[in-house]
Amino acid sequence: MDFDLPQNIVAKLVELDAFIEAEIRPLEQENIKFFDHRREWARTNWEEDGRPSDEWRALISEMERRADRAGHLRLCLPESCGGQAAGNLMNAAIREHLSGKGLGLHNDLQDESSIVGNFPIVPAIARYGTDEQKVYIEGIITGERHLSFALTEPNHGSDATWLETRAVREGDHWIINGRKRWNSQVGRAEANLVFARTGGKDGEAKGITAFIVPTDTPGHTIVMNHWTFNMPTDHSEVELDNVRVPNSAILHKEGEGLKIAMMFIHENRIRQAAASAGAARYCITQAVKYAKDRVLFGEPLSTRQAIQFPLSELYAECEMVRNYIFRTAWKMDRQDPATFSHEVSICNYAANNLVCRAADMAIQVHGGLGYSRHMPFEHIYRHHRRYKITEGSEEVQKRRIAHTLFGFGAKEAS
Repeated sequence: MDFDLPQNIVAKLVELDAFIEAEIRPLEQENIKFFDHRREWARTNWEEDGRPSDEWRALISEMERRADRAGHLRLCLPESCGGQAAGNLMNAAIREHLSGKGLGLHNDLQDESSIVGNFPIVPAIARYGTDEQKVYIEGIITGERHLSFALTEPNHGSDATWLETRAVREGDHWIINGRKRWNSQVGRAEANLVFARTGGKDGEAKGITAFIVPTDTPGHTIVMNHWTFNMPTDHSEVELDNVRVPNSAILHKEGEGLKIAMMFIHENRIRQAAASAGAARYCITQAVKYAKDRVLFGEPLSTRQAIQFPLSELYAECEMVRNYIFRTAWKMDRQDPATFSHEVSICNYAANNLVCRAADMAIQVHGGLGYSRHMPFEHIYRHHRRYKITEGSEEVQKRRIAHTLFGFGAKEAS
């Protein structure tokens, strides 16, 4: 067994570091208000229901254009999408590495943008979409024709098989009625990927269909943005009132939309885990550095066991979680993740739990300064705290593990 990252991945990380220093860091420094203590204020259009400001979105778009021009943005996408099909291990190693560098334009937390793009819905469209639907692939990558994702509802999140949104066939069309919550990025999307029950029984995986719904379709209305722990927000509440779409709006097959949703979620779970592990490593490293430099009662803070032991425990846990994530990502490149989804769940809940505790400890070690927005730890905490809920809550991840341990719930979808 060889636990070293493959040489091509190590070389890619070095290449990305050089690109960041040459192309992205100068751009970041020119726009430092988006990354220093003013970041939340500068990024948010407070008068437009808390949505991302146009200036902030333009900066992210410029970063992505530079990354795409350099051949990095599409690295992990299928070759049919202009990518290099670099795989899950490459993707996880990059997410962990970039997050381990701290806050920056190279890998923004709030927007989940990166020099190596995070496009979890693109592989699903590439695999299952019609030629007409595949125009959204380039649209998502460039941001010119974005497709948002509408699965969660006011009364249903992790229990996705219990959706209340319904679509009823009417000739060659479908009429969709319902409401979606946490409909991320729909405010800048050309179309919305809406999941609705078209058949079967509540609680069954079969019978949920994915529809590509243009956002200007009559009856498709953004009601509000939910203001969140970390601002700005692009998480909208959307009402679907007799929304009429043609049969050609279906992505993949009628009644098999949950397959699309699960593909999206598995892609995101391992990436979130890798990002959380990297951010945890950053928090631990910075706390150790500060403890060595900070003098308290005439001695370095690092001489205190009250500081040494918690950081030692976090470091040990981080090393184990980080390597388990890489091992699972490696396995995902060789097997269908659905056959070992409990291992993806282990990565997700363990890393997301770890980073919140690591950020909290970094705040504590840094004292009053750590609590301030002049340090990055509060931003890291507020962002990663969300991952303990999204893509299936921490409790759902543990339930998935329990399903494997105890052999029950095989037919449930989580």
